[in-house]
Amino acid sequence: MEKMASSAELKVLSIVGCGGLGKTILADQVYQSVKSQFSCAAFVTVSRNPDVKKIFRDIAKEVGIHENLSDHDLKQLIDELRKHLQEKRYLIVIDDIWDAKLWDTIKLALTNKNCESRVIATTRITAVASCLSSQGGNVYEMGSLSFEDSKRVLNNIGSALAKNPDAENMTAILSMSYFDIPPYLRTCLLYLSVFPEDYEIKKQHLINRWTAEGFIQEEEGRTKYEIGDDYFNDLINRSMIQPVDVKFGQAKACRVHDIILDYIKCKAAEENFVTSLDAAEHAYTSEYKVRRLCVSNHTEENVAIWANPNLSQVRPVTIFGQPVKTSLLPSPALRVLDLGYCRRMEEHHLASIEKLFHLKYFCLCSGFITKLPEKIGELQYLQTLDVRDGIIGQMHSLEELREYGVRSYEQGKSLQEFSKLTKLRTLKIEWNFDSLLEGSEELRQVEGCHRYVGALLSSCNLYNLYITDSSEDNNYPLSLDSWHPVASCSLRKLCIKECLIYKVPNWMGSLGNLVVLKLNAILCLRPEDVEILAAIPSLLFLELLTAGGTNGRITVHGRNGFRSLKYFSLLFYCCGTALDFQEGSMQNLEHVKLMFHVHKRECLNGASSLGIQHLSALSKVEIKISGNCVDDKNYEPTDRFSQATVPCVWNGGAANWVASAINSAVMSHPNRPTVRFETTSAEVCEHFEYAMREGNRLLGGLLTEWFKIWQIEEEQTQQEQTHGLTDEEEQTGGEEGEEEADIIEEEDTYEEEGEEQSAEEKEQQQREGNGSSN
Repeated sequence: MEKMASSAELKVLSIVGCGGLGKTILADQVYQSVKSQFSCAAFVTVSRNPDVKKIFRDIAKEVGIHENLSDHDLKQLIDELRKHLQEKRYLIVIDDIWDAKLWDTIKLALTNKNCESRVIATTRITAVASCLSSQGGNVYEMGSLSFEDSKRVLNNIGSALAKNPDAENMTAILSMSYFDIPPYLRTCLLYLSVFPEDYEIKKQHLINRWTAEGFIQEEEGRTKYEIGDDYFNDLINRSMIQPVDVKFGQAKACRVHDIILDYIKCKAAEENFVTSLDAAEHAYTSEYKVRRLCVSNHTEENVAIWANPNLSQVRPVTIFGQPVKTSLLPSPALRVLDLGYCRRMEEHHLASIEKLFHLKYFCLCSGFITKLPEKIGELQYLQTLDVRDGIIGQMHSLEELREYGVRSYEQGKSLQEFSKLTKLRTLKIEWNFDSLLEGSEELRQVEGCHRYVGALLSSCNLYNLYITDSSEDNNYPLSLDSWHPVASCSLRKLCIKECLIYKVPNWMGSLGNLVVLKLNAILCLRPEDVEILAAIPSLLFLELLTAGGTNGRITVHGRNGFRSLKYFSLLFYCCGTALDFQEGSMQNLEHVKLMFHVHKRECLNGASSLGIQHLSALSKVEIKISGNCVDDKNYEPTDRFSQATVPCVWNGGAANWVASAINSAVMSHPNRPTVRFETTSAEVCEHFEYAMREGNRLLGGLLTEWFKIWQIEEEQTQQEQTHGLTDEEEQTGGEEGEEEADIIEEEDTYEEEGEEQSAEEKEQQQREGNGSSN
């Protein structure tokens, strides 16, 4: 903190972390080691139900006020402290503060006379920490113990936390955090005791289960998922769960610390909230009716526990390990059935699934099941069906369907039925059609399936649509022009992966609610495509993959486009395109990720720094360069060839030239963004126009009509026919090759941030977006 600007001002350092992690010990260690550097110092503990006047009297006593203050009211105590501290350099530790409002009162007594005074506060609540340190302070998040340190405590705490006499203090600490949670949120926390130790729990998976159990309180104008997302973030804020896979402040998953998990497992058992059984024991001995059941079945298929009458009213069942037959399940009143952890489930295990009439949530993730029983359509109350593949019946409550496989025209025809699912919000489709030829019946069928998806966008209220083409031999491009969703379409996330696309369709620029867009891959990116993308008013996240740009250039203009964009990823899988960010472009962009090939300077068509210095809000840069270079995940560009870290021409050549130029642009940026370079070896230098001609030849001339649009000559030079554009010094006799694109899919939840815009702002942006796209 001494290194911070304006260090003479009062600064607050907040230490945040879950109960029992060592915040108080850390604060005390710092306090004891530095308090001699201050005129006066105080260490006071606040706790959950504080006596505010006592806190002020304790501070006064420790900082040297010796007069009797017992009769002073709150205002008099604050005045005495202000008077005493106004010319002093003081250090005050406020331990275990739970409420930001209390801090607003305490800081009234803390004068700010530029005496380099410091306050350290400990808290379990992230929001409180942020509030305390909001004016030029810092927040320090406590990490978990190291492996060696953890072996201090292993035998004393362990899995018998609540029963171990040595762990009474730890139990008391955790109980304070637990009982501070509102009852509805406490229920959601107890539910996490279903999952094993160190398990990564997907947020979407968890919220869907909370919804099916009826844990989420409805609010007018908000979906249950949105409310559940607030619950999830609140548990993170209270340090009760640990965020996992955090992108732009949003966690996609969580883990429960082992100590907290032990605690809530004990609580869940005490309250008969969750019952955990090992199928190997073949018996259930408790006298209580089971409400929620979690079974570890690592021994056999037909476990004997299902015959127990105490299981007759169980509502949710989660199975880990070996599969079980659904016909053996004990209760027709089941609401939740999670078989996602039974990896060897087969179709016969789903016998009589339709008898679970009240089922709301059904998860099934087995590669051995290729077809769901038709009677699954009788599950009229089903809200979430999480499966790898199958057919869908008339499940009118269905909100989410992931990994819906389409491997035949008959399966694709079922997409027509989805238009009846008015509550469907998330749909993930996986195509798998091979050996398609122009004019073939198979191709006409694929195009028909494709049109069904377009019709869904117009008839349903889809929020999230994912399409992946997993076909091995299919390189046939598809057009998105026929989809024509209305401008008021509710779509927020559109991800099209491994599907060749001719161009960005005009309608995309008018999607007023679209927040996340991934297009992988556009054959050739035109200036018109960039303008359409720039017109999407609410777009925060954009990920593109392309062979190249029209006439070898992609320019992002400084006009009023990409007004909301915060993340931009662009991967070139061929050489020969210059990228240029012009001044004023992407004014809110925080994170840029670029991947391209550089064998020689011509591979970037003359570009060097790419204009990264013009991205005014930039805070993070990631650059991946493939070419005549070695593999280096943390490559450091050098200013001089003689200083190259690799004693050869590789990373000291073209790759180093462009990396150095980009690095200089980043270093001169006023925001001083973080930057990371990665280099990979890719010997073949293939110009994108050459790749297009080769693709056109394989597709029987299908792309010829597009060559004029992309400004690509139909004929190629003799050198290109023989070598592509391989560097003359590196030519090896005309070898041809293709480099597989290695783009990392980064998924984030931007819907919340996008929804913060008012309806008025969205209407205005939509009107402007329509104007831009026209």
